[in-house]
Amino acid sequence: MKIEEIIAQGVADAVKALYNTEIDPVSVQVSPTKKDFEGHLTVVVFPFLKASHKAPEATACEIGQWLVDHVPAIDRYNAVKGFLNLSVSAEFWRNLLHEIQADPDFGFTAPTEDSELVMVEYSSPNTNKPLHLGHVRNNLLGYSLSQILKANGKKVVKTNIVNDRGIHICKSMLAWKKWGDGATPESAGKKGDHLIGDFYVLFDKHFKEEVKRLMEEKSLTKEEAEAQSPLMQEAREMLRRWEAADPEVRNLWKMMNDWVYAGFDETYKRLGVDFDKIYYESDTYLEGKDLVLSGIEKGIMYKKEDGSVWADLTPYGLDHKLLLRSDGTSVYMTQDIGTAKLRYQDYPIDKMIYVVGNEQNYHFQVLSLLLDQLGFKWGKSLTHFSYGMVELPEGKMKSREGTVVDADDLMDTMIANAREASEARFKDMPAEEAAEIARMVGLGALKYFLLKVDPKKNMLFNPKESIDFNGNTGPFLQYTYARIRSVCRRAAEELDSCSYRDSEPNEKEQILIQKIADFPAVVADAGRNYSPAVIANYCYDLAKEYNQFYHDYPILKEENEATRCLRLNLSALVARTLRDGVSLLGMEMPERM
Repeated sequence: MKIEEIIAQGVADAVKALYNTEIDPVSVQVSPTKKDFEGHLTVVVFPFLKASHKAPEATACEIGQWLVDHVPAIDRYNAVKGFLNLSVSAEFWRNLLHEIQADPDFGFTAPTEDSELVMVEYSSPNTNKPLHLGHVRNNLLGYSLSQILKANGKKVVKTNIVNDRGIHICKSMLAWKKWGDGATPESAGKKGDHLIGDFYVLFDKHFKEEVKRLMEEKSLTKEEAEAQSPLMQEAREMLRRWEAADPEVRNLWKMMNDWVYAGFDETYKRLGVDFDKIYYESDTYLEGKDLVLSGIEKGIMYKKEDGSVWADLTPYGLDHKLLLRSDGTSVYMTQDIGTAKLRYQDYPIDKMIYVVGNEQNYHFQVLSLLLDQLGFKWGKSLTHFSYGMVELPEGKMKSREGTVVDADDLMDTMIANAREASEARFKDMPAEEAAEIARMVGLGALKYFLLKVDPKKNMLFNPKESIDFNGNTGPFLQYTYARIRSVCRRAAEELDSCSYRDSEPNEKEQILIQKIADFPAVVADAGRNYSPAVIANYCYDLAKEYNQFYHDYPILKEENEATRCLRLNLSALVARTLRDGVSLLGMEMPERM
């Protein structure tokens, strides 16, 4: 039983014995004692004043003394007004350390056949450009959320919807036809996704030049010039031909998309994320079109004179939503309706979570409404994991202008920064090992920095700051882990055979054991609130607490054998907890640095 549960039950028994009043142990408020006060855990006694008919401090003292007399785990108490601060016995903490050590899955709940099945959608790239910094945050949040839900006993299906059709794809295709000279990833010496992204930027460059020329030559407004642009009209015609299954357009589309997929796979593997099932918009949009057309028959949607199809959402305080354009082509909403239907056909999903930025809040509000109107009972239960945008110190990124920070370039920069920051540490290592540690540290810095922030908040990503070995960073956690592993290696034989049965953990050691014991509750909290940041900041607090302990107390040089054994085992358990914690963030821990 957890110490919080032991205390809650003890308080319920005390209130019964002292005041002849029954209370539910679940109602007893037990929380960590504030740092300014003595004790490990604090109980709020105000709810028991009606039963005691005494002042708050007197009530706290009576309950505290009863606990000391009747609950072996409680060593002493102090009362501050209506707050009862309890100190837990050293023996309890020592035994708890042993119990946690004996459970290799401490903090994790294994799924069962009856566990809830959660599908998590993340990534959702377009095949007209490489993955960029925004995608990196999306992928890391989605993957981490999936790991956290698994750790909470959920069955999880990680899924991706690839936006492989639409006007944006046609822009890259048209640019390649006009100005590509038959270029391939091999001939250009580039990853396929980077090559296609170059053509997307090239289209935008020519399009802007054309709009400017039309504005000057015909005295048109920008909107009029964009509508009359021959280049844009060609791109729209290509989209119409694609939806009509024109063989020439489809063959070009398949060739270029295959280049992009090969590039994406490299990036995903390097980033350390994966998927159980990938859906493609080209396979799902027709399902969506059929559902939208059936919605007209049911009176849910309506068709305008130009042939476009809309949904009237004004009864819900929203506006009218376009679902099919006048030329019959689909919009994102149509595709998402079709994809949702296929997913629920493929899997017995209990919960569907979409990891998508907060600029799409309206989109998912509408999707949920439309699916519900179309008769899907699960429509209202969709969850949009809405997260804030990530920017660099230089400002916003713009794909069309080619100013986005590619995920591959970002990872290269992070690894190079890690190598530079760790040059002195790596000088005596074999080159291959140094390169592997630089990779772990660089990517660990990236992942931790992006995940330690509350997902709902916008954030500024500073690559240099993220590599700091002393602050709230991934490298700080990795260095702490490597430091502990070094200690454990030097004492490997003793660690395997020594006993700390006769030791009494001191105050700092007790705090560390209590911190480790909090790990299951932290994992549960992160799962409940869909927040990898909860895990990240717990790991930082644990590492910070351990480093203070390491600074204040000898470990290998401790003369008392039982105390030395306790500190070695405690250190090993801190390392294990850090490793398990950051694994939920997708981070790796180097054995030495």
